[in-house]
Amino acid sequence: MIVLLCGPPGVGKTTIAVRLRERLEARGTAIGLLHSDDFARRTYERMYERVKREGGDWLLDGTFYEREWRERFRGLDEVCVVHVTASLESCLERNRERPDPISETGVHVIHREFETPRADLTIDTDELSVEEAVDRAEKEVEKRR
Repeated sequence: MIVLLCGPPGVGKTTIAVRLRERLEARGTAIGLLHSDDFARRTYERMYERVKREGGDWLLDGTFYEREWRERFRGLDEVCVVHVTASLESCLERNRERPDPISETGVHVIHREFETPRADLTIDTDELSVEEAVDRAEKEVEKRR
């Protein structure tokens, strides 16, 4: 299974991905985790190649703001797209709190240009706590296992 967490910078994708992985592994489910920040260039191409080559279960954390990449991953078996969303103001505030923030212009641009995906689950982190967001993601994963 591949769980693709997508959304603009600062919505909470990484927080959800890390906590979801911890929960799944605590129950004995081994699952890989790739962050788009792990790749300096050709990010989604390299992510795709690795997942396809290695197989297994994965959590993929990235903006995936271009539909082309989300659809390419959807071509793989058992893909669950989780759209994580929040207001621009929340994203900007969270970005400022990061140890290595991206430019505020970048947050504005990606938030504005992000194409709403054909998602299996949408999580609004302005409305849900981190634990509630992880609960919803976990339920979706378990439903598909």
